[in-house]
Amino acid sequence: MIKIANAPCSWGALEFDLKGKSLGYREVLSEMVETGYTGTELGDWGFMPTHPQQLQAVLKEKTLELLGAFVPVALWDEKAHPAGIELALKTAGLMFDAGSKNAFVVLADENGSVEERVKNAGRITPEMGLTTSQWEIFASGAEKVAKAVKEKYGMRTVFHHHCGGYVETPAELDRLMELTDPGLVGLCLDTGHFAFGGGNPVEALEKYYSRIWHVHFKDFDPKVGQLAKEKGYDYFRSVEEGVFCELGKGSVDFQAVVAFLNEKKYDGWIVVEQDVLPGMGSPKKCAAHNRQYIQSLGL
Repeated sequence: MIKIANAPCSWGALEFDLKGKSLGYREVLSEMVETGYTGTELGDWGFMPTHPQQLQAVLKEKTLELLGAFVPVALWDEKAHPAGIELALKTAGLMFDAGSKNAFVVLADENGSVEERVKNAGRITPEMGLTTSQWEIFASGAEKVAKAVKEKYGMRTVFHHHCGGYVETPAELDRLMELTDPGLVGLCLDTGHFAFGGGNPVEALEKYYSRIWHVHFKDFDPKVGQLAKEKGYDYFRSVEEGVFCELGKGSVDFQAVVAFLNEKKYDGWIVVEQDVLPGMGSPKKCAAHNRQYIQSLGL
């Protein structure tokens, strides 16, 4: 049975150091529950309690399941691997000790940290990508993180492709999947990021379903994507302009996505993410719309 969650990023609680302030975790979780969601991700480290018993108590109070946590690591830089493994283990340990032993470490590049990638999100060319040696370092780092988490906690790691960082385009995702152990590194398919990066999410589902252990539902507004190309928006300006719109208002074919998942008898979580900058928009209203839209698809 497919279950529906949301995530703190839909309320502007992002991993980036940005101006503005999102609501506190209690308000965010309350609004999630009020708009019909039964699960959440952890959000950036420190957004929710970092003491296991306190975290467990909050989740129990809100009757929410914890599904995973976003862990950004500059995987292309071998010097960043030890600290990345430490962060992943700290995050996995918090979830494990809070009783969420089946949650995922959602591993990603340290998005927003490489100027060229941030400036050109949605229009990445091969020349902006990793070198052969950097690819090997990147893939090795992902495997090291996943192995450490699996060996210590028995928990799985999924990689989240993401605009504004390395591994954005379909070709880049293909390369990472080729270079990593399919039994060790799974994939978190994010429909909006894949579309913004130039791909078709349904094709990604068909190609990588055996590795897709976790799914993020995000829509992509191609009109904003086109404006970003014409006006040279960076990643954050694109988000500010609404490149990740409410579900059903962009180009992602969610009917086809849901039909595919149902056909495959997918029984994991779908996590709605409508990334907004801190203090931007009406997150609760959007969360309600997105839940209603998913209900219209039979979920």
